[in-house]
Amino acid sequence: MAQYRNRREFLHGLGASVAALPFVLNLPSLGFANSRARKQRLVIIFSPNGVIPKTFWPDEEGANFTLKESLKPLEPFRKQTLILRGLCDKVRGDGDNHMRGMGCLLTGIELFPGNIQGGSDTPAGWAKGISIDQEIKNHLQARADSRTRFGSLEFGVMVPERADTWSRMVYAGANKPIAPIDDPYQMFRKLYGQAKDQEALKSILDDLKDDLKRIGAHVSSDDRRLIEEHASFVREMEQELKSGQGQGIGHAIPEIEPGLKHQNADMPKLSRMQIDLMVSGFAADFSRVATLQYTNSVGGARMRWVGVEEGHHELSHNPDSDEKSQDKLTRINKWFCEQLAYLAKRLAETPEPGGGGSLLDNTLIVWTNELGKGNSHTLNDIPFVLVGGGLDFKMGRSLKYKHVAHNRLLIALANGMGCPIQEFGNPRYCDDGVLTGLV
Repeated sequence: MAQYRNRREFLHGLGASVAALPFVLNLPSLGFANSRARKQRLVIIFSPNGVIPKTFWPDEEGANFTLKESLKPLEPFRKQTLILRGLCDKVRGDGDNHMRGMGCLLTGIELFPGNIQGGSDTPAGWAKGISIDQEIKNHLQARADSRTRFGSLEFGVMVPERADTWSRMVYAGANKPIAPIDDPYQMFRKLYGQAKDQEALKSILDDLKDDLKRIGAHVSSDDRRLIEEHASFVREMEQELKSGQGQGIGHAIPEIEPGLKHQNADMPKLSRMQIDLMVSGFAADFSRVATLQYTNSVGGARMRWVGVEEGHHELSHNPDSDEKSQDKLTRINKWFCEQLAYLAKRLAETPEPGGGGSLLDNTLIVWTNELGKGNSHTLNDIPFVLVGGGLDFKMGRSLKYKHVAHNRLLIALANGMGCPIQEFGNPRYCDDGVLTGLV
């Protein structure tokens, strides 16, 4: 492969089309630049409306901790889990706590004044700075050994079509929110090609069969297996989308009744499809950074599949003395945790292409929320549950901090991904530097 300087030259030399490029982005035996260095990945998952502390947080600190009901799905990944309590969103200013909880979660900085009226006296606009995932993405994309096709991918599940401070957590910069893609068909099209419409979808692979055969003859047996597995996944996803199961799935505000029951019931399926697409994208090295946003701040999904008829946000306002509501909210958060566990499982069972271990060994998943507790709207004890080995943190522990600004964790995430920043967001909350105790 020495005569080829990059993948495009390799494809051209074989007479293969550029359309085959996604399938050779991550083949170690080709020996191109970003196939050699360790691939570190970061995933940030969001779910709304806080948690029930008594069924979420472990009582113990250190390695000997008990997973409460909300976190029991993580039992298979206990040794790869790090639970952080006591991190607080200290950012204040315009907007209510739902708005600041969402807009400041990954940016660590105030919201602009604006005309979006929430539950406070002061309306607000978008965040004043870039989000940490995009900061890390920009760092990785600036280097040849970590540059990928997309840099980052923003997934969503039942995210409202409207654009406001409650529905956006990712920012390319000040006043520049990025909308997640919550339609698996649209994400599939972004990753694997364009089609005029779903009904007329022509198989992408039909035009690539000869190309893949040519490539397969010039790579190792392991890489041929990767090509075959990836091609098989794409074929299965295409067939599933063409079967009609994906029709009608798209943007929806759960509180709106027309079409709600059908689309709301699709939420578990949407979640699995998006996670499968994310894992496939990581295996193909389409990106090293991804976010997965479930609904939105103040999200009101009705999770009938776990026996809950009421909207999530509606339930979250009920008092602690309402045991039935507490139980339902625990079931809701346990379902979100099951999605996290499913992602961890899919990553763990996928070998790291060209390296040792699995994708999970080189990926850190961060599950978080805009509030610590729904009925009090507190920005203290924001949930941060970490799973995986991507950043070489010391996992298998439950840690408790004393009212520490979450900006310090954002700095730690960046540093762990090789981005050497000393502060992030509002510098006022970065005086004590990177969060300690993680390594």
